[in-house]
Amino acid sequence: MRDVEPQHTPVLLAETLAALEPARGGWFVDGTIGLGGHTAAILRAGARGVIAIDRDPGALRSAAERLAGYGDRVRFVHGDFRSLKRMLMEMGWSQVNGVLVDLGISSWQLDDPTRGFSFRHDGPLDMRMDATASLTAADIVNTWTEAELAEAIQQWGEERYARRVARSIVNTRRTAPITTTHHLAALVRQAIPTRGPQRIDPATRTFQALRIAVNRELDGLEAFVSDAVDVLAPGGRLAVITFHSLEDRPIKHALRREAGLPDEDAPVDFWGRRLTPTPRLRLLHRRPIVPTEAEAASNPRARSAKLRSAERL
Repeated sequence: MRDVEPQHTPVLLAETLAALEPARGGWFVDGTIGLGGHTAAILRAGARGVIAIDRDPGALRSAAERLAGYGDRVRFVHGDFRSLKRMLMEMGWSQVNGVLVDLGISSWQLDDPTRGFSFRHDGPLDMRMDATASLTAADIVNTWTEAELAEAIQQWGEERYARRVARSIVNTRRTAPITTTHHLAALVRQAIPTRGPQRIDPATRTFQALRIAVNRELDGLEAFVSDAVDVLAPGGRLAVITFHSLEDRPIKHALRREAGLPDEDAPVDFWGRRLTPTPRLRLLHRRPIVPTEAEAASNPRARSAKLRSAERL
């Protein structure tokens, strides 16, 4: 049976399988299939089948080729996992036994210069996970106002020098458009004061902010959790892997609310008491699961990963 190549290493694989328990059988959803590593493991562990979703048509093509040996046990869907409920309804599904989403960007997307996600290689300023979408990073860099750029870079990149970076971008594009990753990274580095050794490249936060803006990565995450609970059969499992606090925070709060636990973001009543809905989930662990030291050392992409999971009541 053809399978995913050995060099593709899914993050927190053993922990994800323990959370989802595919040996129970049934159908599962992999909402961000990427190269298919998690899907292949779920199938090997005993799931009847997987509905494989991804925003990236290229990822779906690669995964379909790599998982061809599983035949009709994998059903590929081009779409956004945040439309999970609608997509399943259109396919005639009302319930599934498990849902997984891995919110990180795929290593193969980062390594492809033509996608423009990384400044390690020079390439066009694209950053679209879905190549059929219209907005690119170049559009943002060359058309957004200085104030809009500064707000995005500060909010989604958590860059303390966001205003300097935005000003540098606007001043530079007056001469000629900024169209490549190396050009943007160079001017960001020049705009940010540095003192001593840097833990990360100064351009990292700005690139993260642009990627989030292009792909609307933080939109609808809490609504997705609610929809996922809606489509889970009793005893079904939900597992979400995040890579930074901006995406982990809404997932954590949504899971806590669905579990009926006190939550700082929950609405309040007339007397200021936190409102908690009837529990629909049971959290499988109090704190997020993080990679072991061994995994973090062998797979640098896993270092910041967090896994949160829950069971449908």
